[in-house]
Amino acid sequence: MCGIHGELRFDGKLPSSENHERALRRLAPRGPDARGIWDNFKDRPISNSPKVLFGHQRLSIIDLSDHSSQPFVDHELGLAIVFNGEIYNYKQIKEELCQLGYKFRSSGDTEIILKAYHHWKEKALNRFNGMFAFSIWDFKNNELFAARDRLGIKPYYYVSDAKRFLFSSSLVALTYHDDVKVSLNREALHYYMTFHSVVPAPATILSPIQKLNPGCFLKIDSQGKLTKSTYWSFQNSRRAEDAHLQQSDWLHLVYEKLSKSVERRLVADVPVGIFLSGGLDSSLITALVREQSPGELHTFSIGFSGAENEKGNEFEYSDLVARKFETIHHKINVATSELLPELDSCIAAMEEPMVSHDNVGFYLLSQFAKQRVKVVQSGQGADEVFAGYKWYPPMLKTSDALAEYKKHFFDRSHEELSNTLSKAFVDKDFSTKFVEQFFSKYQSEGPLDRVLHLDTSVMLVDDPVKRVDNMTMAFGLEARVPFLDHEVIELAARMPPEMKIQKHGKHILRELGYRMLPHEVIDRPKGYFPVPELKYVQGPFLKYAQRTFSNQDNKLVGRYSSNIFRQEFIKNLMDSPKSNITPLGGSMLWQITVLEKWLQIHQIEVC
Repeated sequence: MCGIHGELRFDGKLPSSENHERALRRLAPRGPDARGIWDNFKDRPISNSPKVLFGHQRLSIIDLSDHSSQPFVDHELGLAIVFNGEIYNYKQIKEELCQLGYKFRSSGDTEIILKAYHHWKEKALNRFNGMFAFSIWDFKNNELFAARDRLGIKPYYYVSDAKRFLFSSSLVALTYHDDVKVSLNREALHYYMTFHSVVPAPATILSPIQKLNPGCFLKIDSQGKLTKSTYWSFQNSRRAEDAHLQQSDWLHLVYEKLSKSVERRLVADVPVGIFLSGGLDSSLITALVREQSPGELHTFSIGFSGAENEKGNEFEYSDLVARKFETIHHKINVATSELLPELDSCIAAMEEPMVSHDNVGFYLLSQFAKQRVKVVQSGQGADEVFAGYKWYPPMLKTSDALAEYKKHFFDRSHEELSNTLSKAFVDKDFSTKFVEQFFSKYQSEGPLDRVLHLDTSVMLVDDPVKRVDNMTMAFGLEARVPFLDHEVIELAARMPPEMKIQKHGKHILRELGYRMLPHEVIDRPKGYFPVPELKYVQGPFLKYAQRTFSNQDNKLVGRYSSNIFRQEFIKNLMDSPKSNITPLGGSMLWQITVLEKWLQIHQIEVC
């Protein structure tokens, strides 16, 4: 994986090299191995073409040689590309292209994308199995083509207007361009405060920056006209040919698809490890990797201090799994004194503010793991795809999916939010409207199927997946997510929802686990990387929040968010953080602290 950045100018001006240098410095942690810049105007000026500049920060995973350096330019085909991600089936596609007469100068996947696009155009996307975000400049047709993978695992942010089109792996990098004037997006603020910090594409927390929807591509012509299209989607529906399938049949199908997905994600020219929390999902990944990789295997777990009788680690379970599969297991136990100094850096690594407590867990785990491996497999997506969350069982027979979903997932009602925001930021009930419109789009699906569809295609993308991408790439560590192979998604979408939610959810994965894992890992409450100290915000963490909001007069107003929140709301959270917990178990105080700190770090003025 890497970091990509670029600009098209339609107004005859040249892209600013200073702006791009600043942006690439932001992207450097994503790709610390090499930097490349290409343009179409210094050596080969073309009067009727937009001025194009591509920048790239490389993390070398496949084909470590300079032959796969980017931007990758093929003058014979008239194409240039910057690409972030991995195409796991690139060797199979290469064989097909070779039979069609294409020649290759590298052994990596970047050149595969370029030549596949040359031959099949946008239909090439249907052949790719992987995670990706890329931009291709077509010299001959003066056209940009850009695409994002089906589940949005890799980010693609952009700014588009009549003068220019900017794109990047980093939202923050786009703010480094001095002609990009940003402001807080009021609709996105509603999502952040209500929809558990999930800001659905194409919106972002900052206007006018947008993000390309998962499973979509865009084209921009020489005049700057932008068109977007969807190349992949899924439907949670039953197929007639599946009607005879019993649980044992589904179990076999899921095992086969997951095994193939894990096998694909072992493709690398560098060592691959695993984030092992000790929960069902990461433990299954460990078992499946071990079946196919008998050699040295590193696994990584992290723990924190407890709070309010909640444990801060699940080492007893990760130890069981590590012993069974004979991994080289690394446990990082983070004390309060070690956690506090890392909070600013963790928040700075976020491309958009994210409220989940385990951001810092993934941040510190990535920092440690990068010293030993360059790639990790992780268990994100299993809960959304196979129905592991507590709000799924009530959805099966509810007569009001919208109300039921809001009760479980929303951090607060619109009325409550209106009483927390200053009048200037009170607007429509964007979060309810978004979910309502999404559900109405899939009326043919039952209530549970609709919720699973929403969580897989929206919530998963802009919370767990974005969280892991941001935190791992802060250290140039590539994270791969086997549960999000699109073939696994499509199989799960065919499965009867009743089968998914039996026995507390993720039933089919639990049954698979009974065949492969120590049963103690399965017969227990849901596991993750817990950080109780950020849930209850006491002691030094409360002081951290207070310092974040203090102005020069030592008043708790929020230097950057003073125009956003009512002062009595901030005071109430500071006075009783334990009493202000969201339905999902998150701290309301930590939620606004992350937003304020993120605005401070990136110096985003709120109008």
